[in-house]
Amino acid sequence: MSGATSALNVRDFALVIARDLASLRAEILSYPDDEAPWALPPGAPNSGGTLVLHLCGNLRHFVGAGLGGSGYVRDREAEFNTRGTTRAELAALVHVTAAEVALALDALSERRLDDAMTIGTSTLPVRRGLLHLATHLAYHLGQLDYHRRLVTGEAHGVGAMGLTAIVD
Repeated sequence: MSGATSALNVRDFALVIARDLASLRAEILSYPDDEAPWALPPGAPNSGGTLVLHLCGNLRHFVGAGLGGSGYVRDREAEFNTRGTTRAELAALVHVTAAEVALALDALSERRLDDAMTIGTSTLPVRRGLLHLATHLAYHLGQLDYHRRLVTGEAHGVGAMGLTAIVD
């Protein structure tokens, strides 16, 4: 591959996060009705709707506001306590999140990847922070997929994690 470097660059993070946010939107729209994302089967720590709110709040806070200066103010408690948001509203939130993240990453210079950022009580290089945020998104995306399948009884996936979205 021409132009490859030994370290992940901003475009790598942007491609993976955009792909996974598109999958997040597809997952939420694959629930059969507006109540299903909020179902909480025995043993499930979070509903699908809660996972969407949490992922959007997390990315809007750390990437949109933290790296991109969007001005978004996170309400983490609301991410875990809000109920009843419709599938269309959740999908719209994912769309807003994707736009804010894309804007922030488009403006992020490669040299800033080695600057420091804080996540929780940890300070780490932006590059490693973005890697953490991308894997956090993928982790919860898998939980959402499992939640949707458990609640609906459907065995099929939504095509999450496809490689075509990230291959040059």
